[in-house]
Amino acid sequence: MIIKNVELETVCGITSVLPDNELPEIAFAGKSNVGKSSLINGLMNRKSLARTSQTPGKTQTINFYNINKELFLVDLPGYGYAKVSENEKRKWGQLIEKYLHNSVQLKAIFLLIDIRHSPGNHDKMMYNYILETGYKPIIIATKLDKIKRSQISKQLKLIKETLEVVPGTTIIPYSSQTKQGRDEIWEIVDKQVLGEEVDTDE
Repeated sequence: MIIKNVELETVCGITSVLPDNELPEIAFAGKSNVGKSSLINGLMNRKSLARTSQTPGKTQTINFYNINKELFLVDLPGYGYAKVSENEKRKWGQLIEKYLHNSVQLKAIFLLIDIRHSPGNHDKMMYNYILETGYKPIIIATKLDKIKRSQISKQLKLIKETLEVVPGTTIIPYSSQTKQGRDEIWEIVDKQVLGEEVDTDE
Protein backbone atom coordinates (compact mmCIF):
# COMPACT_ATOMS: atom_id res chain seq x y z
CA MET A 1 0.00 0.00 0.00
CA ILE A 2 1.16 3.51 -0.84
CA ILE A 3 0.36 5.83 2.06
CA LYS A 4 -0.99 9.09 0.68
CA ASN A 5 -2.94 10.44 3.61
CA VAL A 6 -3.20 9.56 7.32
CA GLU A 7 -5.44 11.22 9.86
CA LEU A 8 -6.10 10.46 13.53
CA GLU A 9 -9.87 10.62 13.17
CA THR A 10 -11.30 9.26 16.44
CA VAL A 11 -10.00 8.75 19.98
CA CYS A 12 -12.14 6.63 22.32
CA GLY A 13 -11.83 6.30 26.09
CA ILE A 14 -13.61 3.90 28.42
CA THR A 15 -16.86 5.92 28.43
CA SER A 16 -16.78 6.78 24.71
CA VAL A 17 -19.20 5.45 22.14
CA LEU A 18 -17.28 3.54 19.49
CA PRO A 19 -17.52 5.06 16.01
CA ASP A 20 -19.84 3.49 13.47
CA ASN A 21 -17.25 3.32 10.71
CA GLU A 22 -18.09 2.25 7.18
CA LEU A 23 -14.50 1.49 6.18
CA PRO A 24 -12.77 -1.80 7.10
CA GLU A 25 -10.65 -1.81 10.26
CA ILE A 26 -7.39 -3.53 11.19
CA ALA A 27 -6.50 -3.59 14.90
CA PHE A 28 -3.12 -3.77 16.64
CA ALA A 29 -2.85 -5.17 20.17
CA GLY A 30 0.21 -5.72 22.33
CA LYS A 31 1.77 -5.48 25.73
CA SER A 32 2.95 -2.08 26.89
CA ASN A 33 6.44 -1.29 25.59
CA VAL A 34 6.29 -3.96 22.87
CA GLY A 35 6.99 -1.35 20.18
CA LYS A 36 3.44 -0.77 18.93
CA SER A 37 3.82 2.97 18.37
CA SER A 38 7.09 2.44 16.49
CA LEU A 39 5.42 -0.19 14.33
CA ILE A 40 2.46 2.06 13.52
CA ASN A 41 4.76 4.96 12.65
CA GLY A 42 6.81 2.62 10.45
CA LEU A 43 3.75 1.26 8.66
CA MET A 44 2.56 4.75 7.85
CA ASN A 45 5.98 6.22 7.01
CA ARG A 46 5.60 8.81 9.73
CA LYS A 47 8.06 9.66 12.49
CA SER A 48 5.70 10.64 15.27
CA LEU A 49 2.12 9.94 14.24
CA ALA A 50 1.69 7.46 17.08
CA ARG A 51 3.54 8.78 20.10
CA THR A 52 6.30 6.60 21.43
CA SER A 53 7.07 6.90 25.13
CA GLN A 54 9.72 5.81 27.57
CA THR A 55 6.88 5.24 30.04
CA PRO A 56 4.91 2.09 29.16
CA GLY A 57 1.16 2.15 29.61
CA LYS A 58 0.68 5.61 28.14
CA THR A 59 -1.85 4.58 25.50
CA GLN A 60 -5.12 4.59 27.42
CA THR A 61 -7.44 5.08 24.48
CA ILE A 62 -8.42 3.38 21.25
CA ASN A 63 -7.06 5.49 18.40
CA PHE A 64 -8.58 5.26 14.91
CA TYR A 65 -6.26 6.31 12.07
CA ASN A 66 -7.92 6.87 8.70
CA ILE A 67 -5.55 5.72 5.95
CA ASN A 68 -6.14 7.01 2.41
CA LYS A 69 -9.87 7.06 3.23
CA GLU A 70 -9.68 3.31 2.50
CA LEU A 71 -9.41 1.74 5.93
CA PHE A 72 -8.86 2.42 9.62
CA LEU A 73 -5.80 1.32 11.55
CA VAL A 74 -6.96 0.85 15.15
CA ASP A 75 -4.40 1.23 17.94
CA LEU A 76 -5.62 -0.62 21.05
CA PRO A 77 -4.38 0.24 24.59
CA GLY A 78 -1.23 -1.56 25.71
CA TYR A 79 -1.83 -4.19 28.38
CA GLY A 80 0.12 -5.82 31.18
CA TYR A 81 2.03 -2.85 32.58
CA ALA A 82 2.86 -3.65 36.21
CA LYS A 83 2.90 -0.10 37.58
CA VAL A 84 -0.68 0.61 36.55
CA SER A 85 -3.36 0.06 39.21
CA GLU A 86 -5.60 -2.99 38.98
CA ASN A 87 -8.54 -0.65 38.43
CA GLU A 88 -6.82 0.93 35.42
CA LYS A 89 -5.90 -2.48 34.01
CA ARG A 90 -9.52 -3.56 34.33
CA LYS A 91 -10.72 -0.44 32.54
CA TRP A 92 -8.29 -0.95 29.66
CA GLY A 93 -9.34 -4.59 29.43
CA GLN A 94 -12.99 -3.55 29.28
CA LEU A 95 -12.17 -1.03 26.56
CA ILE A 96 -10.43 -3.65 24.39
CA GLU A 97 -13.22 -6.15 25.07
CA LYS A 98 -15.88 -3.61 24.09
CA TYR A 99 -14.11 -2.92 20.82
CA LEU A 100 -13.51 -6.55 19.86
CA HIS A 101 -17.12 -7.47 20.60
CA ASN A 102 -18.79 -4.48 18.99
CA SER A 103 -16.78 -3.49 15.93
CA VAL A 104 -18.70 -4.43 12.80
CA GLN A 105 -15.87 -3.50 10.42
CA LEU A 106 -12.96 -5.29 12.12
CA LYS A 107 -11.31 -7.48 9.47
CA ALA A 108 -7.94 -8.45 10.98
CA ILE A 109 -6.15 -8.32 14.33
CA PHE A 110 -2.39 -8.13 14.66
CA LEU A 111 -0.94 -9.23 18.01
CA LEU A 112 2.53 -7.87 18.81
CA ILE A 113 4.96 -10.06 20.74
CA ASP A 114 8.51 -9.08 21.73
CA ILE A 115 10.71 -11.56 19.85
CA ARG A 116 13.37 -11.41 22.58
CA HIS A 117 11.22 -13.03 25.27
CA SER A 118 8.83 -15.89 25.80
CA PRO A 119 5.23 -14.60 25.65
CA GLY A 120 3.93 -13.82 29.15
CA ASN A 121 0.61 -14.63 30.76
CA HIS A 122 -0.99 -11.42 29.50
CA ASP A 123 0.10 -12.28 25.94
CA LYS A 124 -1.40 -15.76 26.24
CA MET A 125 -4.63 -14.37 27.64
CA MET A 126 -4.90 -11.83 24.82
CA TYR A 127 -4.13 -14.41 22.15
CA ASN A 128 -6.78 -16.80 23.49
CA TYR A 129 -9.28 -14.01 23.96
CA ILE A 130 -8.88 -12.91 20.33
CA LEU A 131 -9.49 -16.52 19.25
CA GLU A 132 -12.59 -16.67 21.45
CA THR A 133 -14.02 -13.58 19.78
CA GLY A 134 -13.82 -15.39 16.45
CA TYR A 135 -10.66 -13.88 14.98
CA LYS A 136 -7.37 -15.57 14.09
CA PRO A 137 -4.64 -13.13 15.12
CA ILE A 138 -1.65 -12.43 12.90
CA ILE A 139 1.42 -12.26 15.10
CA ILE A 140 4.09 -9.60 14.65
CA ALA A 141 7.35 -10.45 16.41
CA THR A 142 8.74 -7.00 17.23
CA LYS A 143 12.23 -5.78 18.17
CA LEU A 144 13.89 -7.99 15.55
CA ASP A 145 16.90 -5.67 15.49
CA LYS A 146 17.57 -6.48 19.17
CA ILE A 147 18.57 -10.10 18.54
CA LYS A 148 21.17 -11.85 16.39
CA ARG A 149 20.06 -13.33 13.09
CA SER A 150 21.07 -16.79 14.35
CA GLN A 151 18.50 -16.50 17.16
CA ILE A 152 15.47 -15.69 15.01
CA SER A 153 14.27 -19.25 14.28
CA LYS A 154 14.64 -20.30 17.91
CA GLN A 155 12.69 -17.28 19.19
CA LEU A 156 9.91 -17.69 16.65
CA LYS A 157 9.56 -21.33 17.67
CA LEU A 158 9.38 -20.22 21.31
CA ILE A 159 6.53 -17.83 20.49
CA LYS A 160 4.62 -20.54 18.60
CA GLU A 161 5.03 -23.11 21.35
CA THR A 162 4.29 -20.78 24.26
CA LEU A 163 1.15 -19.35 22.71
CA GLU A 164 0.16 -22.77 21.31
CA VAL A 165 -0.75 -21.02 18.07
CA VAL A 166 -3.36 -22.35 15.71
CA PRO A 167 -1.69 -24.25 12.83
CA GLY A 168 -1.12 -22.00 9.84
CA THR A 169 -0.85 -18.84 11.94
CA THR A 170 1.22 -16.15 10.24
CA ILE A 171 4.14 -14.77 12.28
CA ILE A 172 6.00 -11.78 10.85
CA PRO A 173 9.35 -10.68 12.36
CA TYR A 174 9.50 -6.86 12.40
CA SER A 175 12.32 -4.36 12.88
CA SER A 176 11.51 -0.71 13.58
CA GLN A 177 15.02 0.20 12.42
CA THR A 178 15.21 -1.57 9.06
CA LYS A 179 11.42 -1.84 8.54
CA GLN A 180 11.84 -5.55 7.79
CA GLY A 181 8.35 -7.05 7.87
CA ARG A 182 6.57 -3.86 6.81
CA ASP A 183 5.87 -5.03 3.25
CA GLU A 184 4.62 -8.41 4.49
CA ILE A 185 2.14 -6.72 6.83
CA TRP A 186 0.76 -4.50 4.08
CA GLU A 187 0.54 -7.47 1.70
CA ILE A 188 -1.72 -9.23 4.19
CA VAL A 189 -3.85 -6.12 4.56
CA ASP A 190 -4.10 -5.65 0.79
CA LYS A 191 -5.11 -9.26 0.17
CA GLN A 192 -7.21 -10.16 3.22
CA VAL A 193 -8.81 -6.81 4.03
CA LEU A 194 -8.94 -4.76 0.84
CA GLY A 195 -9.18 -7.75 -1.49
CA GLU A 196 -6.50 -6.43 -3.82
CA GLU A 197 -4.22 -8.50 -5.96
CA VAL A 198 -0.62 -8.21 -4.79
CA ASP A 199 2.10 -8.10 -7.45
CA THR A 200 5.03 -10.02 -5.99
CA ASP A 201 7.26 -9.52 -9.02
CA GLU A 202 10.17 -7.13 -8.57
